[in-house]
Amino acid sequence: MTEYPTSQEGPQPVASGGGTDDAGHGKAPIVAAEAVRTHAQNAAGDPDGARAPGRSAELPRPRGGGGRPAADGASVGALSGATDGSGGGPIAGGSGGVPGGGTADVTTTARREGDRLRFVGAATRRIARGIDLDEIVLGLCRATVPTFSDAILVYLRDPLPVGDERPVGPVVLRLRRTDRLRPLDDLTSGEFAGAAGSGGELDFSRLPLVGPQGDLPAAELCEIRPGGPLAEVLRGVRPVFGSSVAAKDALSELLGGDHPVPRGQRAILAPLRGRRRVIGSAVFLRTPERPAFETNDLLVAAQLATHTALGIDKAMLYGREAYIADELQRTMLPDSLPQPTGVRLASRYLPAAETARVGGDWYDAIPLPGSRVALVVGDVMGHSMTSAAIMGQLRTTAQTLAQLDLPPAEVLHHLDEQAQRLGSDRMATCLYAVYDPVSHRITIANAGHPPPVLLHLGGRAEVLRVPPGAPIGVGGVDFEAVELDAPAGATLLLYTDGLVESRLRDVWTGIEQLRERLATTAQLTGVDHPPPLEALCDDVLDMLGPGDRDDDIALLAARFDGIAPSDVAYWFLDPEETAPGRARRFARRALARWGLEELQDSLELLVSEVVTNAVRYAERPVTLRLLRTDVLRCEVGDDSPQLPRQRRARETDEGGRGLFLVNRMARRWGATRLSSGKVVWFELTLPRGDAG
Repeated sequence: MTEYPTSQEGPQPVASGGGTDDAGHGKAPIVAAEAVRTHAQNAAGDPDGARAPGRSAELPRPRGGGGRPAADGASVGALSGATDGSGGGPIAGGSGGVPGGGTADVTTTARREGDRLRFVGAATRRIARGIDLDEIVLGLCRATVPTFSDAILVYLRDPLPVGDERPVGPVVLRLRRTDRLRPLDDLTSGEFAGAAGSGGELDFSRLPLVGPQGDLPAAELCEIRPGGPLAEVLRGVRPVFGSSVAAKDALSELLGGDHPVPRGQRAILAPLRGRRRVIGSAVFLRTPERPAFETNDLLVAAQLATHTALGIDKAMLYGREAYIADELQRTMLPDSLPQPTGVRLASRYLPAAETARVGGDWYDAIPLPGSRVALVVGDVMGHSMTSAAIMGQLRTTAQTLAQLDLPPAEVLHHLDEQAQRLGSDRMATCLYAVYDPVSHRITIANAGHPPPVLLHLGGRAEVLRVPPGAPIGVGGVDFEAVELDAPAGATLLLYTDGLVESRLRDVWTGIEQLRERLATTAQLTGVDHPPPLEALCDDVLDMLGPGDRDDDIALLAARFDGIAPSDVAYWFLDPEETAPGRARRFARRALARWGLEELQDSLELLVSEVVTNAVRYAERPVTLRLLRTDVLRCEVGDDSPQLPRQRRARETDEGGRGLFLVNRMARRWGATRLSSGKVVWFELTLPRGDAG
């Protein structure tokens, strides 16, 4: 009977000649080298090493708990046949083997069964340590090769089912991993390589399924035929010997008809069954130099297969949950930042840990009417799916409120009401800022969030003084907004507290370190050239040291370019019948000043249509503004909240074709409702020589 290793808890030193190679194959333990030495002594005529014909090489038994540690700290016992220690033949089983010693036979059997149980315990612990699919399969291979078998093939369903998923097509098994002992010349030192080759008893390269290149020639894919021999064996769930009637055809179907099938009881086919269905199979192989598998080895294979299959099932479920959480977080954050006029944006998001990617941090940039942009950053308490869900609702609410063009303080007030409706313990911090590139001003309102940092063009970094406010969800608190200068070339940095606060430093120490880091980075690029935004974000994150990643981090950087006054034209038009004509004249003058006469016909036509529609419903003066940036943008505002709607005019209608012309001729167009009315805008592409 094959002797199994005993278990020794705790880390054990690996003897020379053991371990694994870079390719992930199990190397022969030190016991194999001892066997080679024994074989060399026999070849030299050593009487102590002589053995009768047909007997296996006797491997030295570890003394005093010694021996090379196997999987999970288990020391390797005799791999090629246990002996009784008296120079006699190998012990055949639990019934006999020690002449005239019934008590010794029972003791030997009990010891072997104890070794078997210790091996199963050590192997299953190693398998259980894996957290993902590859780690679990690798744990099975390393735990069984070479201790239990000389080679192993692991087949898994492709694709692997998750949860209650039902297969919609034929069941296909894919060869996921193979592992085996390498040829003897790769395992031992040169002094024993020649001796091993002379007799060949321990030449592990002569496996039944080993090809000339040392690989395991087995089919990579196997489609299970309904009612076929492989399907019947897998349905039975229990491991079977490869020499059994049922397994012969099953192995041939699994490995492929062109590949040899091991003879005798030197192969075990073990189905891998998860909680609800068979998810694969494992094939254990032994070389001719080693005793064949015995009946009790089927129980060992069953234990290994069961733990492996359940581990794979749990890994797949864990992977699906992690995928769902990751996708939830990704969908709640912007896929890409907009490119509003007069400002450049960059962002970063880092979860607190790769194993917990969901959290409540978010950032956003929302284009507003009048070429303005809203910059938002917030942080919901917690790192759970609930926090991520609340974050998604607050972000959606902020986007809706931004489209209404409410003041920043009003936006925070409505967010506070929304958080209270979500629950009494829904707390979050938020900072909401609106940047106007025409006036070069920024309005900021804060709800318990860390203050932003403004990096000036000359390299001076300034922590902006904004009212701290109370967190969102407290209720009954007024929010205050401040309006500050936003000079061209300056960079505003919005962030969550995970960037500046950790167990090793308080928030104000972190803010001061951030300010110093920004100033140092700006000095490297010179006083006349601000640092590139992407590089600046990376440099800011590099300030994080060990122990500084206790929380999620959301980072939003905005570079203020602004719009020069010479590129802006602004007029007020009384809601009269002459307003469209005056608008056309104003537009011609602006185009002449900018040298864009090529756009005169298109602009006059579209301005006339939009202003005519505004005058029809307005009661107060209509505003007309032209902006020259990378495009020519026209904005017409009035006090009527009703948004225009494009429709198909009938042939008998006198009007209703204005927006149709705007839609056909403009590069883009849109309408936004404001608290005081609405703004209708459209853009025209600049001539190639004037673009950019």
